[in-house]
Amino acid sequence: WLIFAVIKFGRLPFNMNMNTKRKREDMEIVWQTPANPPERHDYIFRNGIRYVKPYYFEFISHVKNRWAGKTIVDLFSDEFKGRPRDYYESAVKSGRIQVDGQKVSVSYVVQSSQKISHFLHRHEPPVMSWDVEILCEEPDVLTVCKPASVPVHPCGQYRKNTVVGILQAEYGLAPLFPVHRLDRLVSGLLILARSASRADLFRQQIESGAVQKRYIARVIGVFPDNQQVVNANVNYNAREGRSTVEVGDNQGSSTASLKGKAACTKFTRISTNGKQSIVLCEPVTGRTHQIRVHLQYTGHPIANDMLYLSEFVSSRSAEGFSADRAAAKSCSPPDPISRTSDMANDSNEDFSIDPMCTNCPNLAPKGYEGNEEGLWLHCVKYSGPDWIYECPHPDWASLC
Repeated sequence: WLIFAVIKFGRLPFNMNMNTKRKREDMEIVWQTPANPPERHDYIFRNGIRYVKPYYFEFISHVKNRWAGKTIVDLFSDEFKGRPRDYYESAVKSGRIQVDGQKVSVSYVVQSSQKISHFLHRHEPPVMSWDVEILCEEPDVLTVCKPASVPVHPCGQYRKNTVVGILQAEYGLAPLFPVHRLDRLVSGLLILARSASRADLFRQQIESGAVQKRYIARVIGVFPDNQQVVNANVNYNAREGRSTVEVGDNQGSSTASLKGKAACTKFTRISTNGKQSIVLCEPVTGRTHQIRVHLQYTGHPIANDMLYLSEFVSSRSAEGFSADRAAAKSCSPPDPISRTSDMANDSNEDFSIDPMCTNCPNLAPKGYEGNEEGLWLHCVKYSGPDWIYECPHPDWASLC
């Protein structure tokens, strides 16, 4: 969708009036902006899933050079295929799509750098309803245990269904500045600074290599009992949403021609039951999906990581591979923590249906069913020159 207003660490890219009321198709609509903080009543909980009540939101973009010369309807139909052309025609006619703050005709031709606003009934993807547990609260630092399936901060279609959004809605904690990232499906320790200057200090230490990071993973097969060090470039393909490993040939040729970024991870087996192993993972670098793809490269991918289970499974761990894939579905995490009674009551509340919305009457946007599981990958410890933060191990780290 037209998510061009980049919200980074709570800083707003543009100024808007809060709760600006407009009339659209004889409906009274409160248009929300980045200035509207998430609130407790914004969430609906159903069957262990956290939903966000759909809300109206103004997405803003400026016309790119390659868009110039197209009609406003052609632009949306060509570039944003998630909705049918007739929706965009209706949106332009009703004023839900505007150029430079003005209504235009469906045949209007856009010019470079013009501002386009899309007033949209926004449906956020659902996440699992585990609590964001606060581990340590200090004057300038907050550490939490991030649940799997929840993004760290606003990105893509997520805004309120994020760690930052939930902490603001449920605890009134804002502003918060994430010091590091965890992938959406990864759980564990997340460090958030209470000020930009404190966050910058943390990041300087991370970038200088002064911070040690520790994760644990549950992988298929019997992982070797001696430490394994993987030095292999990681090449992330954003279109496919996955990484691959690149290494030089066996003739000792230079890796300078490889497209991926240099990456190194140390792995140490903690325990095994003969079919799966718990492995300590210490990434020296921080590439996208680095631990996941490096474990795949060793022949011992994370046991419920369907994105990386399909390839590069060595003969060492091939035995029982099919059984492990089945176990990934049966050994799911425990039920999400039950919500407090006042929040549970939200599960019976309705939300306003927008007659023009292509996602209504469903809570979730199309393509998001909310039935995914968290990865068996968990951040347990970050330590720096004069600080250490830790997170308890998850239930799946105990092999039975």
